[in-house]
Amino acid sequence: MTTVISYLKEWQQALQNEINYLKRFGSNKFLVSNGRLLSTEGSFSYYFETSTSLRIPVGSTIRLEWGGMSQNGRILSSEGIGVIIALEQSFGDLISEATLYHDPWELLEQLIERLDEIKKDKQKRLRIKKLMDPSMSAQHPVEKIKSTVHELVLRSKYNPVTFVWGPPGTGKTYTLARTAANKYFQEKRVLILSHSNQAVDVLIGELYDFIKKKNRFREGDVLRYGFGTSEQLADREAVTTSELLEKQDPGLAEEKVILFEERKHLKQDIARSFSKRDTNQLLELETKIARVLDKIRQKEIQFVEDAFVVGTTLAKAASDPAIYEKNFDLVIVDEASMAYVPQAAFAAALGKRVIVCGDFKQLPPIAASRDPLVMKWLKEDIFHRAGVVDWVNDGKLHPHLFLLKKQRRMHPDISAFTNHYIYHSLVGDHESVWKSRNQIVESAPFPGRSSILVDTSFTGAHCLTERTSQSRINIWQALLSFQLIHESYLSGLRSIGYVTPYRAQAQLMELILDDLYEKERITADIIAATVHRFQGSERDVMVFDTVEGGPQTRAGMLVTGKDSERLINVAITRTKGKFIHVSNQVYIRRHVFQGKTLRQLVDHQVKKQQMVETKDIGTWIRHHHSKLQWMHARKLEKVFQDIDSARRSIVISLPAQTRLTKEWIEKVKNRNKSLKLTVVSEDDWLELHPDQRVAECLSFPFIMLDEQVLWLGIPVEGAKEVQPPYVAARLESEKVSEYLLSQIITQQ
Repeated sequence: MTTVISYLKEWQQALQNEINYLKRFGSNKFLVSNGRLLSTEGSFSYYFETSTSLRIPVGSTIRLEWGGMSQNGRILSSEGIGVIIALEQSFGDLISEATLYHDPWELLEQLIERLDEIKKDKQKRLRIKKLMDPSMSAQHPVEKIKSTVHELVLRSKYNPVTFVWGPPGTGKTYTLARTAANKYFQEKRVLILSHSNQAVDVLIGELYDFIKKKNRFREGDVLRYGFGTSEQLADREAVTTSELLEKQDPGLAEEKVILFEERKHLKQDIARSFSKRDTNQLLELETKIARVLDKIRQKEIQFVEDAFVVGTTLAKAASDPAIYEKNFDLVIVDEASMAYVPQAAFAAALGKRVIVCGDFKQLPPIAASRDPLVMKWLKEDIFHRAGVVDWVNDGKLHPHLFLLKKQRRMHPDISAFTNHYIYHSLVGDHESVWKSRNQIVESAPFPGRSSILVDTSFTGAHCLTERTSQSRINIWQALLSFQLIHESYLSGLRSIGYVTPYRAQAQLMELILDDLYEKERITADIIAATVHRFQGSERDVMVFDTVEGGPQTRAGMLVTGKDSERLINVAITRTKGKFIHVSNQVYIRRHVFQGKTLRQLVDHQVKKQQMVETKDIGTWIRHHHSKLQWMHARKLEKVFQDIDSARRSIVISLPAQTRLTKEWIEKVKNRNKSLKLTVVSEDDWLELHPDQRVAECLSFPFIMLDEQVLWLGIPVEGAKEVQPPYVAARLESEKVSEYLLSQIITQQ
């Protein structure tokens, strides 16, 4: 049997291997510009402008690359759209543009130090042993259980370790908050931890609301420690360190605000007109700010000392002695399935009892290295490594695993798939979801339906590999998905998510939304992202775009690999009332094995008659956006009008084996003489009299006019994998046109 010391050594080595990888191939890079040398005293201090706020903690190690040179440094300031860094050697007085690399490996180094300290502490080692080998018998009195919350209270009172399996919508936050409140009412010290700020904020907010409702809230007893997303806790009184500071030492709080405002204006002055006086003033100001922050730090330490319930991130806990030097009666680790195993173990060592809560059917932790120890300890969760999942796979629940069984989020037509295929009928629907989601279900698109497969089979081979990232994009499915967002918005729905496995596709949708939906996003919560950003959140409507299709000969690992079940589970279970799956079902059935989750989802939706075919497009598209219209691809009047109206350029993609009608050839050949014609094709098409040919065998046809108007699906004669009804999309978007050209023209 593995000893705790052996675990600790393996974890430290895994963390060190990940650090080494990040240092060598660091992934977080930022473009910085207009660099100016501020000071040469002690080190070389530079000021750079940034396009956005970097939010890199002061003191963090960074690497700066300029031309062929590279050197390490540290962050002196990163407030606003400007950053000050200290380098060991000079890069000269002015640097026009450089790349700044930062990966938070300091956080991993701090965790290594904490594990070193645990080696010397027998009590903490014993706590970790019970976490990693939870073979002790359960001691809680089963006969006394009155409710779900009461069971967790009893488990956490009588057992050193409790694993909570909280599938989506099963009341995880509700249950954890009330359990924490129970301990608080007994004046026990509780530490709430998670890998994400948002998860900590949500749980602290729920706890505050419950205690306040019971009229038992006392200022300073519940503390959100560290940086939080203020929106979540905006309406709660004095639960953050900044709010407590404003109440208890308003003078110090105001001094901080004044100094920060002064720094902001100084940086704006430096950006406009660089002067030595301004830069000296800025460095002096940074010293003053450091002194004020140190005073605030002492206050914050006292706040932590006085609080009964403290909520913060796992990273903050491992880096701040105000947390890691303390001992708690109960530690709650939320979303533990996304935490590294060494983080979960460190958290367990801080308390007499620990509740480890998460869903091992959702996304695993993220690490960059492929080192075997990293794969074992940093890319799999504590539920798997402690052997809890083995019991589930054998059809049993571990004695220390507490399952939340009733989901209250999804309409049952949506949860029918996940309840059966992902959770193997261990999870059911609370009776409330049959009625509570009806308003969403009855809204367009597809009124009265909550789970829909929008099939893109036989609409063309639109799935490309993005040039720089090698991620996948599918512009046809992106436009269809935007139309679904548009229909949802116009039906009154304001909470809409667009989720896709591929980062490039998510960025393409962001591009479309920025260009076509800037105003609408002011009044609606519309997010386009990969699955990782959606874990822990929910939306009225989720559009899930799988991207996959021809001409790709294999479906990607993101939808077929080891973690694909988890990824697809998260995509589906964010949904309250309307799950719209945009997918090429014929491609999926040809290229994805039957046992894979995506294939099961497609088969399930087809079997349940939830599929909408291309021929139905005219029935569900009710509202054409002013910049996106859908029409029959054989109606050529509009596209010919656009060709006649074009002033600068025509780009036409003609895939292999394309045939053009005489009408098409005449129209293009007899174009306005001022128009530059670029043909994207392996054939020369001399009969069109092209001005330029890009010898690229693109798999789908399109026409682009003046790098602004894009016709997709035309000319239909060139659409090799298309069957009737022939549909074309007309998009007016300079941004999307520019992006599509960048994927073609520069690939020569």
